Amino acid sequence: MGMYLNIGNAGFSSVRKGFYVDKSGLIAFVNNTLGTKDKLTCVSRPRRFGKSFATQMLCAYYDKSCDSRELFQDLKIAGDSMFEDFLNKFDVIYLDITWFISIVKNVRDVVCYLQEQVISELRSVYTAVKKETSLPIVLAQIAEMTGHRFIIIIDEWDALFREAKENTDLQEEYLQLLRGLFKSSMTDKMIEAAYMTGILPIKKYGTQSALTDFREYTMLQPKKLAEYTGFTESEVKTLCQKYGMNFEDAKKWYDGYSFSRAQSVYSPNSVVQAICNEEFGDYWTETETYESLKYYIGLNEDGLKDAIISMLGGGKCRINTRTFQNDMSNIKSKDDVLTLLVHLGYLAYDSVRKEVYIPNQEVADEFKNAVENSGWKGISTALQASEDLLEATLRGDTEAVAKGIDEIHLANTSVLSYNNENSLSCVITIAYYVAQKDYILIRELPTGKGFADIVFWPEKHTDKPAMIIELKWDESAQGAIGQIEERGYTGTLEKYAGKLLLVGINYNKKNKKHECFIKSYEKGIS
Repeated sequence: MGMYLNIGNAGFSSVRKGFYVDKSGLIAFVNNTLGTKDKLTCVSRPRRFGKSFATQMLCAYYDKSCDSRELFQDLKIAGDSMFEDFLNKFDVIYLDITWFISIVKNVRDVVCYLQEQVISELRSVYTAVKKETSLPIVLAQIAEMTGHRFIIIIDEWDALFREAKENTDLQEEYLQLLRGLFKSSMTDKMIEAAYMTGILPIKKYGTQSALTDFREYTMLQPKKLAEYTGFTESEVKTLCQKYGMNFEDAKKWYDGYSFSRAQSVYSPNSVVQAICNEEFGDYWTETETYESLKYYIGLNEDGLKDAIISMLGGGKCRINTRTFQNDMSNIKSKDDVLTLLVHLGYLAYDSVRKEVYIPNQEVADEFKNAVENSGWKGISTALQASEDLLEATLRGDTEAVAKGIDEIHLANTSVLSYNNENSLSCVITIAYYVAQKDYILIRELPTGKGFADIVFWPEKHTDKPAMIIELKWDESAQGAIGQIEERGYTGTLEKYAGKLLLVGINYNKKNKKHECFIKSYEKGIS
């Protein structure tokens, strides 16, 4: 066993001894690509979404220097018809690009050092290989002499593009190495398969990928690998049942990524941390990308501020993802920033509607933290004042509620201008942002001059009352209450029993003031 050639199964063995969710079905997918024109796979995911676990699993399965049967015998892959065919049958080259970056004195030496180290190990096994400085040439020599083909697994393949953003010469040198391995006349002879992971998809030049032969599976289009993007809903339900955690809380905190082949995908690291700590909360900061979020929203590209505020208010933003060049230095527009945030995991993407949105409570809290430190004073003030506004509502202080919403609107007139029902709803959601800690927010459809009801359904852990907020424009707050009562509490709160606050809010366009009326009920089940 070596450091890069046939590293063995120790990594996956340690994974199996700890907290593990069976994702071995990925092996069956890769098995079906071996030796075919689809044999080059690139998977991009945010940090802490299980990329390294997957590479360690693949190394353990394919590496011919070890016997990994016991590690897989109780996993899904053991029941696959091809399980025995490829188990520990290949030479595997494993490259962790972040490792090479961390050990060289100067990052510009990474590509040269990588090739030197891997070639040295290859020549210690294949002694007839001539001394060379090019890894593709050495692999080609081995293929010609022995007929052996390699499986190459590269973890964090895009680390150089993230760590050396401005060094285009180094990036081109690295791409040339990858082209030599995966886009040359000898590739079919020397490569049985390749599996690369990263945060970013393969860099584009114009509209073309730098490595066009790779099949890519991204946060925009995970395709067949959607269920391996994170934890699926059924997996999280099983975990919550096993460890005595509340599934609905897990869903609120960590769900929100949705794809055509997997409707609910959860942030895996956060789920694991919550279970290990026996407490739901914010674990996203441990991904070390908070500063990236703060930096990129601080750019405030045209329309970015409006988009983020709308999403904090529960809205979605339509974007064009095709202009993004898959690197962190060539950011030219709001759409580029939002697309990058999808790849970083801070936004989820609806591929049907071409819209992005904040996926869950944990990520929303990170946006809140970033906005509060971004210099966006109006919104920052609104978010900080949110707790006072909620408390005023709960104690029935209508004057304080109206005044608080006035101040939030006035401080953000450039962004939160009332030009449609979504704008008014967005202001109210921002104003009551802190309520999301104790409530599930549900929006109803707008009707006539009465805008979208916002229903605040209390979580199980709180004794706060349910609330229905009805929004009106140039009418009356009491009229808003009357409209709620006319509906007879149908819909969302039909099966709710307990204290209920009806909150009517009206906006007067002429004097630009809000009016509030609050009515309290004890509600039985309808």
